[in-house]
Amino acid sequence: MTSSAADRANARNALIASFLGWTLDAFDFFLLTYVLVPVATEFHKSVADLTLTLTASLIMRPVGAALFGLLADRYGRRIPLMVDVVFYSAVEVLSGFAPSYRVFLVLRLLYGVGMGGEWGVGASLAMESAPPKWRGILSGILQEGYAFGNLLAALAFWRVFPHWGWRPMFFLGGAPALLTLFIRAKVKESEAWKSAPKVAWREYLRAVARNWKRFLYLVLLMGMMNFASHGTQDLYPTFLTRQLLFPAPTVAILSVISMLGAMAGGVLWGLYSDRHGRRRAMVASLLLGLLLIPLWVLVSRSVFVLAVGAFLMQFMVQGSWGVVPAHINELSPGALRGFFPGLAYQLGVLLGSVTPYLEALLNLRFTYAQSMGLVAAAGFAIGAIVIAAGPEAHRVSFASAQPPFAS
Repeated sequence: MTSSAADRANARNALIASFLGWTLDAFDFFLLTYVLVPVATEFHKSVADLTLTLTASLIMRPVGAALFGLLADRYGRRIPLMVDVVFYSAVEVLSGFAPSYRVFLVLRLLYGVGMGGEWGVGASLAMESAPPKWRGILSGILQEGYAFGNLLAALAFWRVFPHWGWRPMFFLGGAPALLTLFIRAKVKESEAWKSAPKVAWREYLRAVARNWKRFLYLVLLMGMMNFASHGTQDLYPTFLTRQLLFPAPTVAILSVISMLGAMAGGVLWGLYSDRHGRRRAMVASLLLGLLLIPLWVLVSRSVFVLAVGAFLMQFMVQGSWGVVPAHINELSPGALRGFFPGLAYQLGVLLGSVTPYLEALLNLRFTYAQSMGLVAAAGFAIGAIVIAAGPEAHRVSFASAQPPFAS
């Protein structure tokens, strides 16, 4: 095999591994969003109490990002990624055995550590292996592993839950551990990591400190992106179940349709960003999402209209998200790329972690549709402003140790 053919094969395998890692991570997370009501009933808690377990996972994601990101910058991308996948798979299976709400909450906190570690390590591995001219579209494919995981969770809710209840759904979460076999056999270490200078921890932390302004910007950016995504996804099944009284198969079908829109949007907006820039793609998709809010949840109870609204809404939301792996890896200093984008991403998740609970509280005065619409509108509008006002490093080379803007 020639060098270029070997590079293409490794780029493909790195993308597959990172995509599947993020897919199965998202599958494990979204399983809970489909069964909030039955889990709450079994543990004799309110739906608002169960949304706190979603928030618990989101809160702990920065811990995982920091831990596994540091390991990825020090020891490479492959081994930390494998350890992380095994960890979150084990915790997900244990969640299915939880005897009480308290134990379930602790397990969801631990799961958040694993979920937080996967994205940063996987995204740096995939983006460092990708050709710069295709980084946007491959970024979109990678990020839509999240939507594909949601789609798989919807299918599990459709086919598994009606027959066996919520606990066996979590047992399926052990499957990601098998991904480590593929990573070990087929994925090579990132060349960008191997060529980056290795420095002492003290100098490494100084490099983090020198780039604090860029880091805070990325945290704010990812906070607004999480308001947009969690505001349109986490309570959507509950809205369909509680407000519209749809049965489980209808909820699952609408969720699948929305995730098909998400995957299409992530890839196409990622391709658009390769041609016209990251910021332009993200701002345009968010503003179009803002205009779609009435069609999405407010104007109709028709399943057909809701399906169109769900598809288009997630086409825009995940369209903007599809650009994220490329955009924030391009904005991150090379020697810190395992740690920097992952932790910024997950601290943004921390900012956005209040979204499902906020929507549940707003539901005490408004309908689910109104609550979700208000939160989504705020996230879209402010997010578009933050992105438009920020920097861009479109197609920057990862071959050098630091992007040209680094302090």
